[in-house]
Parts: sequence; C-alpha cells; structure tokens
Amino acid sequence: MPAKPRVGDKVFTGLSTGSGVAILVILAAVAAFLLLRALPALTASADDIAAGGYTSNLAWLDGFWGWVLPLAFGTIWAALGALALAVPVSIGIALFISHYAPRRLAQTLGYVIDLLAAVPSVVYGLWGFFVLAPALGGLHRWLTTYLGWFPLFSGQASGTGRTIFTASIVLAVMILPIITSLCREVFLQTPKLHEEASLALGATRWEMIRMAVFPFARAGIVSAIMLGLGRALGETMAVAMILSGQNRISFEVLTAQNPNTIAANIALSFPEAYDLKINQLIASGLVLFIITLAVNMFARWIVSRRAAFSGAN
Repeated sequence: MPAKPRVGDKVFTGLSTGSGVAILVILAAVAAFLLLRALPALTASADDIAAGGYTSNLAWLDGFWGWVLPLAFGTIWAALGALALAVPVSIGIALFISHYAPRRLAQTLGYVIDLLAAVPSVVYGLWGFFVLAPALGGLHRWLTTYLGWFPLFSGQASGTGRTIFTASIVLAVMILPIITSLCREVFLQTPKLHEEASLALGATRWEMIRMAVFPFARAGIVSAIMLGLGRALGETMAVAMILSGQNRISFEVLTAQNPNTIAANIALSFPEAYDLKINQLIASGLVLFIITLAVNMFARWIVSRRAAFSGAN
C-alpha cells in the first residue's frame, strides 16, 4: 500500500508550488505594467518625443528608438567591460580558495569575499568618485598617449577619470563576490575521484584542474557569469555617481564623453520627468527588462546544452 501523505509534506508541496506560481505571476505583472505604461512612448511620433526634450542623437534613427538605443548600448558596454575585468579574477580567486590555499586562509578569504557582496552600491559609487577616478587619471593619460592607436584608448583622456572604464572597474568589483562565491562552490563539488584519478595518471595540479574541474564546472561558471552580468546590467547608483553620461554611442573608454546606461538615466531623470517623459523612461525600463530576460534565457540555453557533460546533472 502506498504510504499515507503526511501533513508536513502537503504543506511543503503547497508552499513550493505557490512560490513558483507567485514568481511567474509577479514577473508577468511587472512586464504588463511596463508594457502598458510604455505604450504612449512606443507609439508617439518623433515630433512628440522631440517636443518633450528627449531627442535622438543618431542621424539614421529618430523617435524613441533613436533615443533609447545609445542608452542600451551604454548599458551593455559597461556590463561587458565589467565582465572582462571580473571573470578572470573571480575564477582565479575561486580556484585559489578551493584548490591551492590552506584551509584556514581559504576560510578567511572566502569570508572576506562574501562580505564584499554586502557593501551597498552607493558606497562603491562614493569610492569610485572620490578615490578610484582621481587615481586613474594618470593611467588614462598614459594609455591615450602610448596606446591611442587602439580604438578603445583613442581620443582625449578625461581629466577627472570619471569614464566608462572607471565605471566598469567599479562594476567589476561589485560583481566579483557573486561570481567568485558561485564558482568556488561549483569547484568544491568536483568529484574527488576525478581529481585523484587525474593526479594518479601523472597530471600536474593545473592539468588536473583543466581536465577534471573545468569540464565539471563549466555550466556552473556560465551561470555565475550570467548572474554577475545581470547585476551589472541593472546597477544604478554607482554608475550614476561616476559617469557624466551622454546619449551617444562610442567605443572609446577613456574620454570625458561617455555613453550613459538605462538604469542610471532613469534614476537621474525621473524626478524632473512629466507626461510623455515618464512614459519614455518607463519604456527604457522595459528595454532593460527585455535585455536582462534575453541574457538569462541565453544562459539557460548554454547551461542546458552543457548539462550532460558537467556537474549540472
């Protein structure tokens, strides 16, 4: 005879199912709110948008999309710069904690890394504005002087150091504990038999990590990177405090004229917005929502493809 269901099992099942349904309902409600409030801006003519003061900076595209495209570019550009800086450091720290450091040092370092995630974003913004930006002024001038032939470092260096390069460094520090913590846990889950078998066959420690740890943790690393990317895409205060952003598309990372991000633009512009301007800002939030959703869907697709060959199964 089948076992009689317990009350606790029924309660737990109901809570789990209800929580999952509630997440979907909340997500759908947020999407519906953004779409309804964004419709006036999405359907407005280019003249109406220009009359509201939010004009396009692109000669080949006008209206709302000409206005929001540079903001979307700045959002993605700053986030990708943060990933380029944070991912190698995060994976290196995670490997050091999980496979190289003595146990006591690993515990202390892991605790310090976790503490970084608890620092408010406004504190990172203040640190970037008052400490990091002035300190990087000399580096900016050196890069533009000697590496100005490279497109990223071309142009006139900013005298204040408040560039998208500085903002990317701050974002990298902010997402570093997220990526490091998740990668560390995934690396620690690697079967010991796989590691010992690699070492027994004569592999060095690095070869063991490359042949046993990385294949097992590949899906987890991708998930950690995507979570960090989601944090970088939606960061508001730190970017708003560092950048004096403009509505432009530029790949130069050391100049005073920097592309702005959607989240920072909403935070800075919303207090003075009215009528159609409010709808435009909400519509830009809808664009950021779609970008974040697309990033997470892409990450899930990558993880599902590699799940059979990693520790995700």
